[in-house]
Amino acid sequence: MAMVGVITAIHAEANCIVSRKLPFNQMVHLGDGAAIWVCGMGDSAARQAAEGLLEGGVTALVSFGVAGALDARLRSGDLVLPESIHVSGEMLPVTESWRNQLKQLLPLDLTVVSGILTASKGVVSTETAKRELANVTGACAVDMESGAIAEVATNAGIPFIAIRAITDPIKFSPPTALLSAVYPDGSVNAMRLMGLILQRSVGVGTLMRLGRGMRAASNTLSAVVRHLDGNDLGNISRALNLNSPYQLPTKN
Repeated sequence: MAMVGVITAIHAEANCIVSRKLPFNQMVHLGDGAAIWVCGMGDSAARQAAEGLLEGGVTALVSFGVAGALDARLRSGDLVLPESIHVSGEMLPVTESWRNQLKQLLPLDLTVVSGILTASKGVVSTETAKRELANVTGACAVDMESGAIAEVATNAGIPFIAIRAITDPIKFSPPTALLSAVYPDGSVNAMRLMGLILQRSVGVGTLMRLGRGMRAASNTLSAVVRHLDGNDLGNISRALNLNSPYQLPTKN
């Protein structure tokens, strides 16, 4: 039986799929033919999750979560369904037929963009760095996990897609200092965050803007889940893979 494995970096992304808090860094079965893994931020964590899901029997992989904009036209809450992933100087394709099936299920009032999603080893924290990355890669958006997941899927010869909602537009990025107050699963060290605020390393206005961007992205990801015929991952799996006419592709 087909089984889709969905990888999210943080709990806030996973909460767009299932409301209960999931265990960190392990495979969790949800519904028929689906599993999820909350892996933590970064390519190493994502690779470990993808390989763990393969060992657990998944037959397709989804990178699900948020991304930063590299295109000035993108706004917080826009949805990126990339046609390819730029990673380590290579272009890895997504499974086009699967991506197109998903897109057909989405509401028309949702802003959906295609193009290239590029991988980054770390947070891209300035507009200048974002524009340089866009020039080098041709990408419209960036995240830290999709590249590793795409590589695992490509090497395994299984279907792969990325579903990414924009949090920060090109002219605004999370400050690097903030990462020291964030745990791998996305939860916040309140004492460390307060220290950064008192030191003026991170401003309250910046935090509020980050919060608005994350809410916009989360609302979009939740809307994707709702319009895939359900509010849990099992229903997503059935809508995409197990119900006619939507069948899980085996090749690009």
